[in-house]
Amino acid sequence: MRFRQLLPLFSALFALYIIWGSTYFVIRIGVESWPPFMLAGVRFFFAGSLLLAFLLLRGHRLPPLRPLLNAALIGILLLAVGNGMVTVAEHQNVPSGIAAVVVASVPLFTLCFSYFFGIKTRGLEWAGIAIGLAGIVMLNSGGSLSGNPWGAVLIMIGSISWAFGSVYGSRITLPSGMMAGAIEMLAAGIVLLCASLLCGERLTAVPPLAGFLAVGYLALFGSIIAINAYMYLIRNVSPALATSYAYVNPVVAVLLGTGLGGERLTLIEWLSLATIVFAVVLVTLGKYLFPARAQVVPVGTKKRHSR
Repeated sequence: MRFRQLLPLFSALFALYIIWGSTYFVIRIGVESWPPFMLAGVRFFFAGSLLLAFLLLRGHRLPPLRPLLNAALIGILLLAVGNGMVTVAEHQNVPSGIAAVVVASVPLFTLCFSYFFGIKTRGLEWAGIAIGLAGIVMLNSGGSLSGNPWGAVLIMIGSISWAFGSVYGSRITLPSGMMAGAIEMLAAGIVLLCASLLCGERLTAVPPLAGFLAVGYLALFGSIIAINAYMYLIRNVSPALATSYAYVNPVVAVLLGTGLGGERLTLIEWLSLATIVFAVVLVTLGKYLFPARAQVVPVGTKKRHSR
Protein backbone atom coordinates (compact mmCIF):
# COMPACT_ATOMS: atom_id res chain seq x y z
CA MET A 1 0.00 0.00 0.00
CA ARG A 2 2.81 2.39 0.92
CA PHE A 3 4.57 1.60 -2.37
CA ARG A 4 1.44 2.66 -4.27
CA GLN A 5 1.41 5.93 -2.36
CA LEU A 6 5.08 6.60 -3.09
CA LEU A 7 4.98 5.52 -6.73
CA PRO A 8 3.60 8.86 -8.06
CA LEU A 9 6.26 10.70 -6.06
CA PHE A 10 9.12 8.55 -7.38
CA SER A 11 7.75 8.77 -10.92
CA ALA A 12 7.54 12.56 -10.76
CA LEU A 13 11.07 12.87 -9.37
CA PHE A 14 12.36 10.52 -12.08
CA ALA A 15 10.69 12.69 -14.71
CA LEU A 16 12.35 15.85 -13.42
CA TYR A 17 15.76 14.37 -12.59
CA ILE A 18 16.32 12.12 -15.58
CA ILE A 19 13.97 13.33 -18.32
CA TRP A 20 14.58 17.05 -17.86
CA GLY A 21 18.29 16.37 -17.39
CA SER A 22 18.39 14.39 -20.65
CA THR A 23 16.63 17.07 -22.73
CA TYR A 24 19.89 19.03 -23.11
CA PHE A 25 21.53 16.04 -24.80
CA VAL A 26 18.44 15.40 -26.95
CA ILE A 27 18.37 19.06 -28.02
CA ARG A 28 21.99 18.58 -29.10
CA ILE A 29 20.88 15.70 -31.32
CA GLY A 30 17.93 17.70 -32.66
CA VAL A 31 19.88 20.80 -33.73
CA GLU A 32 22.12 18.64 -35.92
CA SER A 33 19.24 18.34 -38.42
CA TRP A 34 16.75 21.09 -37.40
CA PRO A 35 17.21 24.89 -37.31
CA PRO A 36 17.08 25.93 -33.63
CA PHE A 37 13.94 28.10 -33.54
CA MET A 38 12.12 25.61 -35.74
CA LEU A 39 13.10 22.72 -33.48
CA ALA A 40 11.91 24.47 -30.32
CA GLY A 41 8.78 25.80 -32.06
CA VAL A 42 7.69 22.42 -33.43
CA ARG A 43 8.38 20.85 -30.04
CA PHE A 44 6.18 23.20 -28.02
CA PHE A 45 3.49 23.71 -30.66
CA PHE A 46 3.02 19.95 -30.99
CA ALA A 47 3.08 19.39 -27.23
CA GLY A 48 0.69 22.27 -26.50
CA SER A 49 -1.73 21.28 -29.26
CA LEU A 50 -1.77 17.64 -28.15
CA LEU A 51 -2.35 18.51 -24.50
CA LEU A 52 -5.01 21.13 -25.29
CA ALA A 53 -6.90 18.71 -27.56
CA PHE A 54 -6.79 16.06 -24.82
CA LEU A 55 -8.17 18.48 -22.23
CA LEU A 56 -10.96 19.74 -24.51
CA LEU A 57 -11.99 16.19 -25.35
CA ARG A 58 -12.14 15.47 -21.61
CA GLY A 59 -14.67 18.27 -21.17
CA HIS A 60 -12.42 21.09 -20.02
CA ARG A 61 -13.19 24.60 -21.22
CA LEU A 62 -10.86 27.37 -22.30
CA PRO A 63 -10.18 29.79 -19.42
CA PRO A 64 -11.30 33.43 -19.36
CA LEU A 65 -9.30 35.92 -21.41
CA ARG A 66 -7.15 37.37 -18.59
CA PRO A 67 -5.80 34.02 -17.25
CA LEU A 68 -5.36 32.85 -20.85
CA LEU A 69 -3.23 35.88 -21.73
CA ASN A 70 -1.29 35.52 -18.48
CA ALA A 71 -0.47 31.90 -19.34
CA ALA A 72 0.59 32.92 -22.83
CA LEU A 73 2.96 35.54 -21.38
CA ILE A 74 4.49 33.05 -18.95
CA GLY A 75 4.90 30.55 -21.78
CA ILE A 76 6.80 33.15 -23.80
CA LEU A 77 9.08 34.03 -20.87
CA LEU A 78 9.79 30.47 -19.73
CA LEU A 79 9.65 28.40 -22.90
CA ALA A 80 10.04 30.68 -25.92
CA VAL A 81 12.83 32.81 -24.46
CA GLY A 82 14.11 30.54 -21.69
CA ASN A 83 14.30 27.26 -23.59
CA GLY A 84 14.57 28.85 -27.03
CA MET A 85 17.85 30.60 -26.16
CA VAL A 86 19.33 27.32 -24.89
CA THR A 87 18.38 25.61 -28.16
CA VAL A 88 20.02 28.38 -30.21
CA ALA A 89 23.15 28.23 -28.03
CA GLU A 90 23.48 24.47 -28.52
CA HIS A 91 23.07 25.02 -32.26
CA GLN A 92 26.11 27.31 -31.95
CA ASN A 93 28.13 24.37 -30.59
CA VAL A 94 27.81 25.06 -26.87
CA PRO A 95 28.15 21.57 -25.28
CA SER A 96 24.87 20.28 -23.84
CA GLY A 97 26.43 19.65 -20.43
CA ILE A 98 27.78 23.19 -20.23
CA ALA A 99 24.39 24.61 -21.22
CA ALA A 100 22.78 22.67 -18.37
CA VAL A 101 25.38 23.95 -15.90
CA VAL A 102 24.60 27.57 -16.78
CA VAL A 103 20.84 26.95 -16.63
CA ALA A 104 21.37 25.57 -13.12
CA SER A 105 21.84 29.20 -12.07
CA VAL A 106 18.09 29.83 -12.53
CA PRO A 107 17.31 29.48 -8.78
CA LEU A 108 19.94 32.15 -8.07
CA PHE A 109 18.28 34.64 -10.42
CA THR A 110 14.87 33.59 -9.08
CA LEU A 111 15.97 34.58 -5.60
CA CYS A 112 17.11 37.98 -6.87
CA PHE A 113 13.76 38.67 -8.56
CA SER A 114 11.94 37.46 -5.44
CA TYR A 115 13.80 40.10 -3.43
CA PHE A 116 12.67 42.87 -5.81
CA PHE A 117 9.09 41.60 -5.49
CA GLY A 118 9.31 42.07 -1.72
CA ILE A 119 10.06 38.48 -0.66
CA LYS A 120 12.51 38.42 2.25
CA THR A 121 15.95 36.99 1.49
CA ARG A 122 18.42 35.71 4.11
CA GLY A 123 22.15 36.38 4.18
CA LEU A 124 22.79 32.68 3.63
CA GLU A 125 20.88 32.83 0.36
CA TRP A 126 22.81 35.90 -0.80
CA ALA A 127 26.00 33.95 -0.07
CA GLY A 128 24.71 31.19 -2.34
CA ILE A 129 24.06 33.73 -5.10
CA ALA A 130 27.60 35.09 -4.77
CA ILE A 131 29.10 31.61 -4.95
CA GLY A 132 26.95 30.72 -7.96
CA LEU A 133 27.96 33.87 -9.83
CA ALA A 134 31.59 33.06 -9.09
CA GLY A 135 31.03 29.64 -10.65
CA ILE A 136 29.51 31.24 -13.76
CA VAL A 137 32.52 33.58 -14.05
CA MET A 138 34.84 30.57 -13.79
CA LEU A 139 32.86 28.77 -16.48
CA ASN A 140 33.12 31.73 -18.86
CA SER A 141 36.80 32.35 -18.23
CA GLY A 142 38.43 29.03 -18.97
CA GLY A 143 36.21 26.59 -20.81
CA SER A 144 34.04 26.06 -23.87
CA LEU A 145 32.09 29.29 -23.29
CA SER A 146 35.24 31.43 -23.31
CA GLY A 147 35.51 30.84 -27.06
CA ASN A 148 31.77 31.27 -27.63
CA PRO A 149 30.72 34.45 -25.79
CA TRP A 150 27.45 34.79 -27.75
CA GLY A 151 26.43 31.31 -26.67
CA ALA A 152 27.06 32.25 -23.06
CA VAL A 153 25.02 35.46 -23.44
CA LEU A 154 22.10 33.59 -25.01
CA ILE A 155 21.92 31.02 -22.20
CA MET A 156 22.16 33.74 -19.55
CA ILE A 157 19.29 35.66 -21.21
CA GLY A 158 17.25 32.45 -21.26
CA SER A 159 18.02 31.72 -17.60
CA ILE A 160 17.10 35.26 -16.48
CA SER A 161 13.85 35.13 -18.49
CA TRP A 162 12.94 31.74 -16.95
CA ALA A 163 13.66 33.05 -13.45
CA PHE A 164 11.61 36.22 -13.93
CA GLY A 165 8.75 34.27 -15.48
CA SER A 166 8.75 31.83 -12.56
CA VAL A 167 8.49 34.61 -9.96
CA TYR A 168 6.01 36.72 -11.92
CA GLY A 169 3.89 33.66 -12.72
CA SER A 170 3.42 33.00 -9.01
CA ARG A 171 1.87 36.45 -8.56
CA ILE A 172 -0.73 36.46 -11.35
CA THR A 173 -3.87 34.45 -12.06
CA LEU A 174 -3.25 31.44 -14.30
CA PRO A 175 -5.59 28.72 -15.60
CA SER A 176 -5.99 25.78 -13.25
CA GLY A 177 -4.43 22.35 -13.71
CA MET A 178 -2.87 21.21 -16.96
CA MET A 179 -4.67 23.91 -18.97
CA ALA A 180 -2.00 26.42 -17.93
CA GLY A 181 0.78 24.22 -19.30
CA ALA A 182 -1.11 23.59 -22.54
CA ILE A 183 -1.59 27.30 -23.24
CA GLU A 184 1.99 28.13 -22.22
CA MET A 185 3.43 25.54 -24.60
CA LEU A 186 1.10 26.50 -27.46
CA ALA A 187 1.90 30.21 -27.12
CA ALA A 188 5.64 29.50 -26.95
CA GLY A 189 5.42 27.27 -30.01
CA ILE A 190 3.65 29.96 -32.05
CA VAL A 191 6.19 32.65 -31.05
CA LEU A 192 9.16 30.38 -31.81
CA LEU A 193 7.77 29.36 -35.20
CA CYS A 194 7.24 33.04 -36.04
CA ALA A 195 10.85 33.72 -34.99
CA SER A 196 11.95 30.85 -37.23
CA LEU A 197 10.05 32.37 -40.16
CA LEU A 198 11.43 35.88 -39.55
CA CYS A 199 14.99 34.54 -39.30
CA GLY A 200 14.58 32.78 -42.63
CA GLU A 201 15.19 29.28 -41.24
CA ARG A 202 14.75 26.52 -43.79
CA LEU A 203 15.17 22.77 -43.77
CA THR A 204 17.91 21.99 -46.28
CA ALA A 205 16.99 18.29 -46.17
CA VAL A 206 14.43 16.02 -44.55
CA PRO A 207 15.64 15.34 -40.99
CA PRO A 208 16.77 11.76 -40.34
CA LEU A 209 14.96 9.43 -37.98
CA ALA A 210 17.08 10.67 -35.07
CA GLY A 211 15.86 14.22 -35.74
CA PHE A 212 12.18 13.24 -35.64
CA LEU A 213 12.73 11.08 -32.55
CA ALA A 214 14.38 14.04 -30.84
CA VAL A 215 11.35 16.25 -31.50
CA GLY A 216 8.98 13.52 -30.30
CA TYR A 217 10.99 12.92 -27.12
CA LEU A 218 11.22 16.64 -26.32
CA ALA A 219 7.49 17.17 -26.95
CA LEU A 220 6.10 14.14 -25.15
CA PHE A 221 8.60 13.45 -22.37
CA GLY A 222 10.46 16.74 -21.96
CA SER A 223 7.34 18.91 -22.19
CA ILE A 224 4.02 17.18 -21.46
CA ILE A 225 5.16 14.55 -18.94
CA ALA A 226 7.90 16.51 -17.16
CA ILE A 227 5.94 19.75 -16.84
CA ASN A 228 2.94 17.96 -15.33
CA ALA A 229 5.27 16.02 -13.02
CA TYR A 230 6.63 19.34 -11.78
CA MET A 231 3.09 20.62 -11.19
CA TYR A 232 2.32 17.45 -9.19
CA LEU A 233 5.39 17.97 -6.99
CA ILE A 234 4.61 21.64 -6.37
CA ARG A 235 1.17 20.61 -5.04
CA ASN A 236 2.26 17.62 -2.96
CA VAL A 237 5.80 18.03 -1.60
CA SER A 238 7.98 20.73 -0.08
CA PRO A 239 9.38 23.43 -2.39
CA ALA A 240 12.91 22.23 -1.59
CA LEU A 241 12.18 18.77 -2.96
CA ALA A 242 10.20 20.09 -5.93
CA THR A 243 13.05 22.37 -7.02
CA SER A 244 15.82 19.88 -6.32
CA TYR A 245 15.94 19.12 -10.06
CA ALA A 246 17.98 22.33 -10.43
CA TYR A 247 21.14 20.68 -9.07
CA VAL A 248 20.49 17.18 -10.40
CA ASN A 249 19.81 18.14 -14.05
CA PRO A 250 23.31 19.49 -14.80
CA VAL A 251 24.92 16.34 -13.42
CA VAL A 252 22.69 14.14 -15.59
CA ALA A 253 23.30 16.35 -18.63
CA VAL A 254 27.08 16.32 -18.16
CA LEU A 255 27.16 12.53 -17.74
CA LEU A 256 25.09 12.04 -20.91
CA GLY A 257 27.10 14.58 -22.87
CA THR A 258 30.45 13.11 -21.91
CA GLY A 259 29.35 9.47 -21.95
CA LEU A 260 27.26 9.38 -25.13
CA GLY A 261 27.92 12.64 -26.95
CA GLY A 262 31.70 12.65 -26.92
CA GLU A 263 31.82 15.99 -25.08
CA ARG A 264 34.85 16.76 -22.95
CA LEU A 265 34.98 19.04 -19.93
CA THR A 266 38.14 20.80 -18.80
CA LEU A 267 39.21 20.93 -15.16
CA ILE A 268 37.89 24.49 -14.79
CA GLU A 269 34.52 23.37 -16.16
CA TRP A 270 34.30 20.52 -13.64
CA LEU A 271 35.17 22.97 -10.84
CA SER A 272 32.54 25.39 -12.17
CA LEU A 273 29.95 22.61 -12.18
CA ALA A 274 30.72 21.75 -8.56
CA THR A 275 30.64 25.42 -7.53
CA ILE A 276 27.29 26.19 -9.19
CA VAL A 277 25.65 23.00 -7.90
CA PHE A 278 26.87 23.81 -4.38
CA ALA A 279 25.46 27.33 -4.68
CA VAL A 280 22.06 26.07 -5.85
CA VAL A 281 21.94 23.53 -3.00
CA LEU A 282 22.75 26.33 -0.56
CA VAL A 283 19.96 28.54 -1.95
CA THR A 284 17.28 25.84 -2.21
CA LEU A 285 18.07 23.81 0.92
CA GLY A 286 19.89 26.35 3.09
CA LYS A 287 16.81 27.38 5.05
CA TYR A 288 16.15 23.73 5.92
CA LEU A 289 19.75 22.81 6.70
CA PHE A 290 20.40 26.03 8.65
CA PRO A 291 17.05 27.29 9.95
CA ALA A 292 16.90 30.85 11.26
CA ARG A 293 16.94 31.25 15.01
CA ALA A 294 13.57 31.99 16.51
CA GLN A 295 13.39 35.46 18.05
CA VAL A 296 12.24 35.43 21.65
CA VAL A 297 10.14 38.47 22.54
CA PRO A 298 9.82 39.27 26.27
CA VAL A 299 6.27 39.10 27.55
CA GLY A 300 6.33 42.67 28.79
CA THR A 301 7.19 44.08 25.36
CA LYS A 302 4.17 42.62 23.57
CA LYS A 303 1.70 45.20 22.30
CA ARG A 304 -1.69 45.21 23.91
CA HIS A 305 -4.65 44.98 21.58
CA SER A 306 -7.35 47.59 22.10
CA ARG A 307 -10.84 46.35 22.61
